Amino acid sequence: MSAPVTVPPKSHSSLFNTFARAPLEFERGEGAWVFTPSGEAYLDFSAGIAVNSLGHANPVLVAALAEQAGKIWHTSNLFRIPGQERLAERLADASFADRVFFANSGAEANECAIKTARRYHFVNGHPERFRIITVEGAFHGRTLATLAAGGQEKYLEGFGPKADGFDQVPFGDIEAVKAAITPETAAIMVEPIQGEGGVRSFPPGYFKEIRALCDAHGLLLVMDEVQTGVGRTGKLFAYEWTGVTPDIVSLAKGIGGGFPLGACLATEEAAKGMTPGTHGTTFGGNPLAMAVGNAVLDVVLADGFLDHVRETGLYLKQRLAALVDQHPTVFDGVRGEGLLVGLHAAKPVPEVVAALRAQHMLAAGAGDNVVRLLPPLTIGKAEVDAALEKLEAACRAFEPAPATHQA
Repeated sequence: MSAPVTVPPKSHSSLFNTFARAPLEFERGEGAWVFTPSGEAYLDFSAGIAVNSLGHANPVLVAALAEQAGKIWHTSNLFRIPGQERLAERLADASFADRVFFANSGAEANECAIKTARRYHFVNGHPERFRIITVEGAFHGRTLATLAAGGQEKYLEGFGPKADGFDQVPFGDIEAVKAAITPETAAIMVEPIQGEGGVRSFPPGYFKEIRALCDAHGLLLVMDEVQTGVGRTGKLFAYEWTGVTPDIVSLAKGIGGGFPLGACLATEEAAKGMTPGTHGTTFGGNPLAMAVGNAVLDVVLADGFLDHVRETGLYLKQRLAALVDQHPTVFDGVRGEGLLVGLHAAKPVPEVVAALRAQHMLAAGAGDNVVRLLPPLTIGKAEVDAALEKLEAACRAFEPAPATHQA
């Protein structure tokens, strides 16, 4: 009998080397806290990048997922899925929308939004109207089309010609939007608040002018609410702060509370071109995702929940404003809405995020040298106070120790 063959362990991971991962791993979570295998606790103010909207191991979500897992996981969209119909109806009732398409991610939701906008003009007899105006600094996903929509060279480099059909304009520049509109323009696509771009809010009145341009030129207004939606800003949808109604909205992240789920919402008119065979998905809207999505809405739409998000967000921003005043060499500004908050850093963001990790707090970097704070929407003053203690300690690590004077 030959001796068994032993395979030496690899000296490196078999994963694609596409992430600069922190040297941390977590095996369980509870609310706003996550725990390493050795039991060290970290305060999670990144929430999986705005994904764990109701915190870790939320009992409502756990129960919904476990119950559905014991019934049926997947049937495909060849058949009716009652959970889809219920979640779509609830999203439509709570928004501008009449129709909903379920996907698995924000990029997929945005792909659907792009196709819906283009298809609308095609069925109206204008196939030449396929171009979409987007805003510099935006992030719409990692597919070839959504990368082109975002337009950031650092993400596009090395992947061949940029997908055609997207025209970027400078942030907040309404005159540039006007100049970019041509007979080929189909839509304007914009985030209500830029998340990855640095938690940047648009100037007052910007969206009303955008809506007026869309109406005047027969364009569709597409709002990317992948990061801002489902209560993150203190309203169910961030477009509610703008005073205008979009034609199409994309959702993901918080709608699944940690389970992969995306959605594209549209008016009946905007979605009229999306007929059988024009779009599809294998896993989108599966029974597991729908059970969790409905459970998320059970919580978020409950009386007082969004009031709580707004109150907690205000308390957080007030505490952060005081922090900025006390540590101007580390932070020099606070921005955002609700529990989508950015701290503009006077130090390099990777160093600040690492300093926070050293204090057992998790945060996410963003563009414009901003540290994003994206805690679960379920946090209260106790978690905010704990975060401020850790932020204070991280700031002190950047500042010189006070001089001591000897007699």
